[in-house]
Amino acid sequence: MARPRFIPTIEQRRTVRTMAGLGMRQEDIATCLDIRSAKTLRRHFRVELDRGAPEANARVAQTLYQMATSGKCPQATIYWTKARIGWRDREPVEPMPSERPAFLVVMDKEAA
Repeated sequence: MARPRFIPTIEQRRTVRTMAGLGMRQEDIATCLDIRSAKTLRRHFRVELDRGAPEANARVAQTLYQMATSGKCPQATIYWTKARIGWRDREPVEPMPSERPAFLVVMDKEAA
């Protein structure tokens, strides 16, 4: 007897999109949905798998942007300027010594 045809529900589609956005492996997503293989998962949820991660990244970037531009989170502003604008911290510059100190050898006249 053949297996009944798999028909994804809206809730399963949401779950796959969320799990893909969190970076979970396709095999693990399939297991959570009681799907036998990742191949079956890809066949029925291709759009959700492809869009999950970019949509999650966009939401995080939007939150970071809001934090950076609000002025309430300086760490977010610093991260944004380093990651997106390319600013870097400068290494402290140590003054160059003008001359090395002289090396003197003092010998006792009696020992020589």
